[in-house]
Amino acid sequence: MMHAAARFPDSRVRRIVPMRTRGASDARVDRVLTLPNVVTAARLAAVPVFLWLLFAVQDRVAAAALLAVLGATDWIDGWLARRLGQVSTLGKVLDPVADRVLLGVGVSAIMVDGSVPLWLGAAVLAREALVSAAVLGLAALGAARIDVVWVGKAGTFGMMVAFPLFLVAGPSATWPNAALVAAPGGRPDGTAAPGGRPDGTGGPGRLQETGG
Repeated sequence: MMHAAARFPDSRVRRIVPMRTRGASDARVDRVLTLPNVVTAARLAAVPVFLWLLFAVQDRVAAAALLAVLGATDWIDGWLARRLGQVSTLGKVLDPVADRVLLGVGVSAIMVDGSVPLWLGAAVLAREALVSAAVLGLAALGAARIDVVWVGKAGTFGMMVAFPLFLVAGPSATWPNAALVAAPGGRPDGTAAPGGRPDGTGGPGRLQETGG
């Protein structure tokens, strides 16, 4: 009986092994139900809870805390995917989509609440729209995949932490109320203290004029 190595040249054996390895890898990448994908889906499912806390319960602190947690856990799904070897095609699409949805809904809701200046919220939303349009454009041009880089993740993380702070501060933190609060005789709600004027002058903190 001829030995297997004599029947099949080494070149053919080397071609067969990579094909099997590549097939196993593709099966792993195309999985849908993975722990990282479950984490990403849970983050998306928490968006209605955030809106409920902010507008139905009107608990800014709880809503801000939830939004901050969702932003701070942005890296967990990607880390789990790499750690567990569960990087999937769905996850590469779902993770950035979740980031865009969380940031877009969060910023829009905080703008409606009045806790962030409109110009700042509009600038952030415009940035997100440009990024989304660029991704769609590259996909339409035939880009096989668009990997998320750490610079973009860091920017999203920073905004997801900063905007909850606006929410905790409340509407009084926005301009022009912030200037009114800081002015002598101003109140935290942006109104003038008794005896003071809306421009922040007068009231208990004003300087008394001395008679000549």
